[in-house]
Amino acid sequence: MNFNFDEQYTLEDSRVLLRPLEASDRANLLPFALGEKDLWQYSLISARGAKQFDNYMSIALESRTNRTAYPFIVYDKQYDAYSGSTRFYDIQLSHDTMQLGCTWYGEKYWGTGLNKHCKFLLLEFAFDTIGAERVEFRADNNNARSIAAMKSIGCTVEGVLRSNCKSLTGRRDSIILSILKDEWNGNIRNKLREKLILA
Repeated sequence: MNFNFDEQYTLEDSRVLLRPLEASDRANLLPFALGEKDLWQYSLISARGAKQFDNYMSIALESRTNRTAYPFIVYDKQYDAYSGSTRFYDIQLSHDTMQLGCTWYGEKYWGTGLNKHCKFLLLEFAFDTIGAERVEFRADNNNARSIAAMKSIGCTVEGVLRSNCKSLTGRRDSIILSILKDEWNGNIRNKLREKLILA
C-alpha cells in the first residue's frame, strides 16, 4: 500500500472536496461544536463546546504528525460551506489495510447524499490509488444512523466487539464492518457510483 502521511491528498468531485485538516480549520468547524451538541453523542472524543473542540482538533492534527491517522475537512460544494470531517486511521502499511471513520457532518447535511460522495472518493482513493486490500469501519453498536449509512454503501457486517473501548457514557460495544478490494472491484464501486447519480 502506497500511502504517504506527508502528501497533501485532496479528493474532489462535482459535489464535495476533501482536503487535509489544518489548524486554521478551527474557525470552519467550531460552529458545529457550539451549536450542534448532539453530533457527539456516539463519539469517543467529545467536541461539545469550544474547549472540548480545541482538544478534539489537537488530537486530530497530532494523529497525522504521529502518523497514526490522516484527517480531512469536508467542503460541500452544493451548500458552499464546510460541513464536517472524516479520516483514515489505523493505517497498517505492512498489511495494506486501514480504517475509515471519525466521520461527522452538520445536521443540515444529513440525508443529502453528501456522505455517499465522500465515501466514494475515499474508497476510490484507498483501493484504486494507494492499493488497500481492506477498509474497515467501526461504530457504536447503538448508532443506528451510522450503521445504516455504512450498510448502504456496501459494507459487510463482521460482528460486534463487546465492551471493547471507553465511551462518553461508560463503555461501548463496537460493530465492525468492512469492504474488501475484490468486493470493491466486483460490484460495490459501480453500485455506489450509480447511487451518486441519484444523490
